[in-house]
Amino acid sequence: MTESYQPAMTDAGLSFSKPTIAIDEHGDSREIELVGERALTIYVDKQEIVTLMTIGTHPELLTLGYLKNQGFFEDIREIKVVQVDWETEAVAVVTDHRHSDFSEQMAQRTVTTGCGQGTVFGRLMEKLKQIRVPESSIRQSTLYSMLDTLRQYNEIYKKAGAVHGCALCSGSHIDFFVEDVGRHNAVDAIAGYMWLNGISGENKIFYTTGRLTSEMVIKVSQMGVPVLLSRSGATQMGLEMARQSGVTLISRAKGKHFLVLNGAENIEFDAVKAD
Repeated sequence: MTESYQPAMTDAGLSFSKPTIAIDEHGDSREIELVGERALTIYVDKQEIVTLMTIGTHPELLTLGYLKNQGFFEDIREIKVVQVDWETEAVAVVTDHRHSDFSEQMAQRTVTTGCGQGTVFGRLMEKLKQIRVPESSIRQSTLYSMLDTLRQYNEIYKKAGAVHGCALCSGSHIDFFVEDVGRHNAVDAIAGYMWLNGISGENKIFYTTGRLTSEMVIKVSQMGVPVLLSRSGATQMGLEMARQSGVTLISRAKGKHFLVLNGAENIEFDAVKAD
């Protein structure tokens, strides 16, 4: 963990859901929860960067993680203010160099397969070629214990559905868990949490309920996390990116089952095989 620094920030997290009335298959009315979804436009030194659709529970962390993962900033100390205003559906980020021009970086972007269409700015694909995550081994029994612990989470999904969840884990311990309408938002919020608190990705595990796409691998690689797993499947480019950066990639992880797509040599198979 590095020296702690925190910019001046609002604390503008929203309630994740609102009640509504639905009619079920029997024609009866019942109250259910629907996930809130709000637009949030990020401005950096008054320059409009992007508009994200989010449930809004961690808007400041989402903003920080997005800017870090997209390569706009490397040092958290460059950020002086993060101010969320839901009336204008905007977040104002003030930096220590207020005349920066991000137009060239923003001109080079790729719309990814992330829910709500994630966007990768600049030359992150080229940058990934220079990233190699630290080597890390993990026991099969630890994976099982972590997956069992994660069943206690997914609070929003259990109540309302319509979200993805991501978690930063130390072994079987869940350090931080986030749900949002898109998995790219959830991973950015965790990146913001790590950046804000000076947390290294070394020896961490990143869990997501979403697909293991190239975007997910790129972001986790930048965060320095060596193990990425999901209860869902992976894309071919996601696998290629994992091989390139050294990320141990595990798909279809649920209960006592998982598939290691990359980095099997980093798994210690110490548990009895499931029937």
